[in-house]
Amino acid sequence: QVQLVESGGGLVQAGGSLRLSCAASGGTFSIYVMGWFRQAPGKDREFVAAVSRGGGSSDYADSVKGRFTISKDNAKNTVYLQMNSLKPEDTAVYYCAAAPAPGRYTIYKDPHEYTYWGQGTQVTVSS
Repeated sequence: QVQLVESGGGLVQAGGSLRLSCAASGGTFSIYVMGWFRQAPGKDREFVAAVSRGGGSSDYADSVKGRFTISKDNAKNTVYLQMNSLKPEDTAVYYCAAAPAPGRYTIYKDPHEYTYWGQGTQVTVSS
């Protein structure tokens, strides 16, 4: 059983930056593909970014490409989401998720592929 705990959310002005962290415990972190998702009030949960189990491959939603960077540190059992040039539309609860990866460069964008989820961290961007 894998436990995921997100941190780093908060209130920031538009144009600012935040770095989210997701610490994992209870499993072999290096075998998991990791993803970040977000959910705004009244909207469905949407894909933000994902990184392969070794960190060598990543993918992003079009809405965050060029602004967000996902990274995975297997030595620290932690995945990060660096968010720059934040916009009010980035306001949401951000969740990290983990799934056992069959391949070295496997990436999942569908939330139904993920087995484990954190509790989420609120990100609010003011205009």
